[in-house]
Amino acid sequence: MPKLHKTCSHCAGLLEDYLNPVPTVDILIHIPGQGIVLIERRNPPPGWALPGGFIDHGESAEQAAVREAREETGLDVELTGLLGVYSDPRRDPRQHTITTVYTAQAVNPEQMKAGDDAGKIGIFPVDDLPSDLAFDHGRILQDYLRIFQPLNKPVP
Repeated sequence: MPKLHKTCSHCAGLLEDYLNPVPTVDILIHIPGQGIVLIERRNPPPGWALPGGFIDHGESAEQAAVREAREETGLDVELTGLLGVYSDPRRDPRQHTITTVYTAQAVNPEQMKAGDDAGKIGIFPVDDLPSDLAFDHGRILQDYLRIFQPLNKPVP
């Protein structure tokens, strides 16, 4: 397991610090009759992305998903399901992250506005998604469509 070595600020002894993946969440918000909510990232890496972010200390993944949706989209959401967990070490070029992806519905779609890390926000029909998706969000959206579209299930 990769380790970092650093010096203790109290005793000057050598400390080992393990490089573990960082937990994140992404939220796939579908607006019925319109499409999927995506944000255009304000910060690197560039591209359109699902709303999401890092889980804070003391916060559950579900709480983080609701918080990140509100911060980045202005939407209050109800989580409707768990799409999957994505852990490819290359999924985020900044560091190794593991994301838990939730599906959600917006309680207040009329309140949608870009916020926090979002430069722009949009609702994209499932058959007209942008090609410049950040991270592994193209794969996540393919999985979502593969699971819900062929079965004619209502899209959560």
